[in-house]
Amino acid sequence: MSNLSSLSYYIPELIIISAILLIIILDIIPSTKPYTFNLALASIIASAFFLCQNYGESHSLFMGMIALDPFSHYFKYIFLFATFSIILISRFDRQLDKKYASEYNCLLLIVLLGLFLMSSSVNLLMIYLSIELVSIPSYILAGMLKNDKESNEASLKYVIFGSLASGLMLFGLSILYGITGSTDISGISSALQIIEFPLTIYFPLILILAGFGYKISMVPFHFWTPDVYEGAPTPITAFLSVAPKAAGFAILIRIFYTMFTVGGISEGAVTLNGINWPALIAVASAITMTLGNLLAIQQKDVKRLLAYSSISHVGFMLMAFVFISPEAVRAIMLYLFIYLFMNLSAFYMAIFASNKLNAHVIDDWKGMGRINPILSAFMVLSLLSLTGLPPTAGFVGKVYVFAELFKHQQFYWLAVVAILNSVVSLYYYFSIVKAMYLDEVETPVEAIEAHSVIKWSIILFSAQNLLFFIYWEPLIEFIDNSIHLFEV
Repeated sequence: MSNLSSLSYYIPELIIISAILLIIILDIIPSTKPYTFNLALASIIASAFFLCQNYGESHSLFMGMIALDPFSHYFKYIFLFATFSIILISRFDRQLDKKYASEYNCLLLIVLLGLFLMSSSVNLLMIYLSIELVSIPSYILAGMLKNDKESNEASLKYVIFGSLASGLMLFGLSILYGITGSTDISGISSALQIIEFPLTIYFPLILILAGFGYKISMVPFHFWTPDVYEGAPTPITAFLSVAPKAAGFAILIRIFYTMFTVGGISEGAVTLNGINWPALIAVASAITMTLGNLLAIQQKDVKRLLAYSSISHVGFMLMAFVFISPEAVRAIMLYLFIYLFMNLSAFYMAIFASNKLNAHVIDDWKGMGRINPILSAFMVLSLLSLTGLPPTAGFVGKVYVFAELFKHQQFYWLAVVAILNSVVSLYYYFSIVKAMYLDEVETPVEAIEAHSVIKWSIILFSAQNLLFFIYWEPLIEFIDNSIHLFEV
């Protein structure tokens, strides 16, 4: 489709671009600066509205650079929801300097635009540009607390590791272009199927996996995660733990299922030229969940603990990625959706604890069950879901992942590793519960109320962990309708 014709299908992204430019203009004028917050939220709502209008359609936009398909739509809804929630919560976080609120909201919208492009890119050039469009503003957001040493350190480490990962990925993409003479992923797939020496595919595959592995915090490309999560403002930490990870999985599925398989997302699809990349993913899955859980046990800082927790959850999602089938993709997409709620609710509780009690380590959470019984109860619900225990949505997500292992009757050892890791996660998640309810408090505690926006965000997000345990069929149906990649 030509560039001009593509614009009519690109309205959600154009709304975000317009909002970014308007926020920059309004920020210059002192009298209009306060309206940037409302503009950011309104642009997300408008973008979501127009996104719904063309759901289910499949088109190739901008001369084959971007694909509009149900698969990308699903992830765009996740990005919009996460960004809207973070912008709303950030207004009531005491860590952030309200003087830079306009710049902050503008950077989040730029990241949102990059996430949209990541989920839709089908050309090597656009893939790289979209990842950089997400990464560069994220470096700034991580160091938003410019007078905070830890925030500065987080930003610097994020830049260093991000630059290295981008370089490795770009090297891998350039090798693919050199081998095939094409930048379109469908064209590359066709060219790779007739290559004489399949071993030459392994090198670019590993380099590309390194770049995407960095985005999703897959071991051994996870080193940036704990320090960045700990030093960045808590709302940004919450955002990075969900949205870029979802985008990383979206682009990982699109690239690997298009370029490195024969048959794409369909029953009976096989790996390209017999290259056993699922075995590589299986090993990475086991190491990722194990290392994430074992290092989480040693953490005392709540944000750092949740950082290692997010690494372990990536390992669980990668369990389904070792199989080439629509059901495997459905398991990943379901897990990501559930993870959005249970992880953000935990981070929002951390924002409440930081705002009201200056609580950062687990010991600071002592007596939280009496300080705010309602929010503490919902925090326990979120931690139960993160552990994967019934009756929570986290249990449903893990059941679908484990079902793929037993359905395909492969990688049983990975199921054993995953079960053991679920048991290990009980220890560090319930260390927070123990501090809230069981540890003795030296001084008397008084009840403290959260701001209504933070309070209801925690309650509504945590409540989804019960809702999707009781009634998840419509979600599964929606996901099944979204597992359609654009095909030339």
